[in-house]
Amino acid sequence: MNTFKNIFENYDWETIKAKIYQTTASEVALALSKNKRNLDDFLTLISPAALPYLEQMAQITHQLTKKRFGKTIQMYAPMYLSNECQNICTYCGFSMDNKIKRKTLTDSEITLEVEALKKSGFDHVLLVTGEANYTVNIHYFLNAIAQIRGDFSNISVEVQPLSTEEYQQLHEAGVYSVLVYQETYHREVYKGYHPKGKKSNFDFRLETPDRVGKSGIHKIGLGVLLGLEDWRTDSFFNALHLDYLQKTYWKSKYSVSFPRLRPAEGIIEPNFIMDDKDLTQLICAYRLWNEDLEISISTRENENFRNNIIPIGVTSMSAGSKTNPGGYVVDPQSLEQFEISDERSAQEIAKVISNNGYEPVWTDSPLIPEGRHKKFSFQSEI
Repeated sequence: MNTFKNIFENYDWETIKAKIYQTTASEVALALSKNKRNLDDFLTLISPAALPYLEQMAQITHQLTKKRFGKTIQMYAPMYLSNECQNICTYCGFSMDNKIKRKTLTDSEITLEVEALKKSGFDHVLLVTGEANYTVNIHYFLNAIAQIRGDFSNISVEVQPLSTEEYQQLHEAGVYSVLVYQETYHREVYKGYHPKGKKSNFDFRLETPDRVGKSGIHKIGLGVLLGLEDWRTDSFFNALHLDYLQKTYWKSKYSVSFPRLRPAEGIIEPNFIMDDKDLTQLICAYRLWNEDLEISISTRENENFRNNIIPIGVTSMSAGSKTNPGGYVVDPQSLEQFEISDERSAQEIAKVISNNGYEPVWTDSPLIPEGRHKKFSFQSEI
């Protein structure tokens, strides 16, 4: 059966990279003049040649986002259930070779964490774990979902890749969306970052969104870990993946996140530096290419950047996030997966959003204008 792998194998990394860096200013101007843009235009708009057009891109992006999503921004926070992991990933604080205290939340501890999130006003939750199939597996997930299902309007998960049948079980249990990231689409480089564990299987991970799509899950989230490889080339392949999924599993919604590599225990330094201007360009390029795509910015980003990105393409922002299991009340000192950069509370972020002329939405309220889909779940922090 055909999957994204069949599409992916028709593209060469170095060829795409060369095309991006050979883009001309006239090609950028042409892309910006269009009312509807394709993947070639996306490639053009993430090129170095598009940087001088960033202000124009941002202005168009602002108008498109306001038209499609209105002047509201969904606020979200993750709930980490476990930092146990059987993979070695050289960029992750949860990597199996890191000698850290491992913790998986019990039912009573999950209840305490849920109570903390509910007190903060959140109505949507993302359940996050490391990849440890012996402990945090489909049975653990289904038990946790059954326990909290009555507390949240939307439940999303970011866990290890599962089978189609297991995703169907999650769907039937009430899961709204699944987020799974390839980290980098550079096959050879991927091997170096994932030397051991199930995650070292590039193709199995590449085909995971296909399995999610076949299960009927309402929303699928993609992204790449910015800093592992050239962000422009990786982002083209991520967009290629999204394009395929939208055409193949057209009943599902889609989101994209922009995790820049952040400090964490025992991890490497980024090989490729992406500055704020680059990330702004990438966000604009996604919105100019795909008006329906949900765009999320996490607490990885600093206060200044998050304050300024509010009017430019973003539909959701995290606030008051903890990236360690039990981090809200159960075990605040347990190891974080990465250091957050914006440590402001949910209330502080809501005020910033309001001061920018937007409505912060963190409960089961309309995110976009009447007549369109209204329920949005939390996005990834990793």
